[in-house]
Amino acid sequence: MKLQTQVPLKKATNQIDYSSQLVVLGSCFANNIGDKLAYYKFRALQNPFGILFHPLAIENLISRAIQQKQYTEEEVFFLNERWQCYDAHSDLSSVTKEELLVSLNSGLLETKLWIAKASHIFITLGTAWTYQLKGSGKEVANCHKVPQIAFQKQLLSIEQINQSLEAIIHQIGAVNAKAKIVFTVSPVRHLKDGFVENQQSKAHLISAVHHIIKTGNASYFPSYELMMDELRDYRFYGNDLVHPNDLAVNYIWEKFKTVWVLENSYSAMDEVASIQKGLDHRPFSQESEKHKEFLKTLDKKIANLQKEYPFMKF
Repeated sequence: MKLQTQVPLKKATNQIDYSSQLVVLGSCFANNIGDKLAYYKFRALQNPFGILFHPLAIENLISRAIQQKQYTEEEVFFLNERWQCYDAHSDLSSVTKEELLVSLNSGLLETKLWIAKASHIFITLGTAWTYQLKGSGKEVANCHKVPQIAFQKQLLSIEQINQSLEAIIHQIGAVNAKAKIVFTVSPVRHLKDGFVENQQSKAHLISAVHHIIKTGNASYFPSYELMMDELRDYRFYGNDLVHPNDLAVNYIWEKFKTVWVLENSYSAMDEVASIQKGLDHRPFSQESEKHKEFLKTLDKKIANLQKEYPFMKF
């Protein structure tokens, strides 16, 4: 009896291993994948400007990073007792203007350095809905709880998304022609935009991405399709019925691993996972001989792994 439709998957031709250097950008599902890569100690830069939901925000970060167009005082503002920037997530907000500018500009430099050396760049697109400041027409990455009356909301057309993705690919290629670019569409449902509007948005993103990958300059991983077709049940969502829960994230991660991670890295990943579980272990007694012996064994495991992978830090 068949109880589930399967999304056809095949191994990528240029998979990642522990020699790879990765950049992960985009929506909150990018953080889900990025957190898994971090857990298994792959070398990766993850969302240096925080979560970026739409293509124009991601394009803006990449463009400014590569051009090293520094942020100035005129591009930040004070709201709710924090300094904010419309180009970054509120996670980067600071108590002082100077601190925010340092954070933004160091993030630009870090992004450029990682893009220039990256073997793979994974980009997750969350929505095609964007918000423009009515006064300036500026597309914002985050509204920072500014009253909605200050913005004009619009749905990006497929052509606008195409142009943005082409610009992203072109700019990355200008500094790193060898980087493998992989797009995915987030399975997170943006229901605040509306049920029909969320589907419109995802349809525009998917149509634009598939137009781009036909050129051969990028690949696609079907996160959205796995959630919609293989996990068609609310038990795979969190309490908000919007975000995939841990079970769904783990399921999609395993599919991602099958497609994008070289099998010869699996044993090292298992060893990393064993160490991570050991580090999370909470003993009944810190002073017991059994616990001390456990820590010695754990330290030996870490030392052995770091001989082969010196970049791993625990």
